[in-house]
Amino acid sequence: MIDHSLNGRTALVTGASSGFGQHFVEFLAGQGVRVVAAARRTDRLETLATAAKERGEWVLPVGMDVTDFKSVEAGVAKAHEALGRIDILVNNAGVTLSKPALEQDEADWDYIIGTNLKGAWLVAHETAQYMKDDGGGSIINIASILGFMTSKMVSTYGISKAGVLHMTKSLALELTRYNIRVNAIAPGYVATDLNREFFESKIGQALIKKLPMRRLGDVKDMDGVLSLLAGDGSLYITGSIITVDGGHSLALT
Repeated sequence: MIDHSLNGRTALVTGASSGFGQHFVEFLAGQGVRVVAAARRTDRLETLATAAKERGEWVLPVGMDVTDFKSVEAGVAKAHEALGRIDILVNNAGVTLSKPALEQDEADWDYIIGTNLKGAWLVAHETAQYMKDDGGGSIINIASILGFMTSKMVSTYGISKAGVLHMTKSLALELTRYNIRVNAIAPGYVATDLNREFFESKIGQALIKKLPMRRLGDVKDMDGVLSLLAGDGSLYITGSIITVDGGHSLALT
């Protein structure tokens, strides 16, 4: 379904080379949004941009390592120059690691926190500088239900996403004076290329049966929320966390 209110707007999507990020680029471009797709794997971005062009959509690939300030600074500047303004930031770049807490080391911590929290802050902070001068915009951080609940083997990931949730609220409070809205989407278990093999296993299938809806989420399940937060339907919404998990977190409270 096309959201005509997004037609003609501009967006920057990080972590765009696969998973959520790739889908967000495709969804927004399909709504008539001009999208800059940013990630480290530029070969995948080129493929994404070529496919978009064949559909008559506008997608520009930009290399960006969110853990590196100079890369973020250059990438956001390139996006702003190409787009003229950045109406929407989908702050999506993220990584995970499945390992017991006591087996994790400093390198593991830096890898997760550096990408998921520091990286998200760097991109939001740099993009907001342009949004402030251009009259506002919408920042949408991609968090996780593990930001407010716990699970074994992914402690550092959960810590990083809890930081993203608090960052969302803190930035929303400060940036609202510039007409910049900052919200977050907190997905539950969503099928992607990274986890599909696990959820097809016997253990994964048993886990799915414990979910209230008895199914995994699909990346398309996030389209409605993304459209809401990106468009004019959320002009009085900022600092909010919208959970998209099929009731998973409710079953654990």
